[in-house]
Amino acid sequence: MTTSTPPSTTSIRRRVLPVAASVLVVAVASLLLHFDGRIWWCECGHYAPWISGANSPHTSQHALDPYSFSHLLHGLIFYGALRLVLPWLAVRWRFFLAVLMETGWELLENSPMVIERYRKATASLGYTGDSVVNSIFDILCCALGFVLARWIGWRGSVVVFLVTELVMLALIRDNLTLNVVMLLYPIQAIKNWQMGA
Repeated sequence: MTTSTPPSTTSIRRRVLPVAASVLVVAVASLLLHFDGRIWWCECGHYAPWISGANSPHTSQHALDPYSFSHLLHGLIFYGALRLVLPWLAVRWRFFLAVLMETGWELLENSPMVIERYRKATASLGYTGDSVVNSIFDILCCALGFVLARWIGWRGSVVVFLVTELVMLALIRDNLTLNVVMLLYPIQAIKNWQMGA
């Protein structure tokens, strides 16, 4: 009769440390966002976890909205990029780096400079920044995208990316690609189309 040896303390620590570090990063970012004036949840007083409108005053104020899918795509991109650039790094530490990068984006996205850029350059005229809960769930969506990319591989990730982009384009006239284009190089014709003009 064979007995399996229990995992060593060092082995458990190696597995738990990146996850604990990721949780700590998100917790610290949540506090930074709150102390910077971000509200915890939508001021409307309703606690619906999902808001379907892309141009509603509730967008980015509840846990999930159509743009949550863009953050899922961030995870796919981060997985592929980190695997390419840091193949020698354990996947759990690449996961931590993906969470760290997404957290950095959430902090930057909710800075006055970027909020103003969204309001001027994109169709998000009434954008006031994310609630803290929305930022936390954006980071979780990115983490989920990272795990999904590892599970389905690069071909599956490309399919998920393209399908998600096309569905978002059809349903809300926006997606990750257009979001990046409009932030970096606004095109008035795209803005007019997004606003239904």
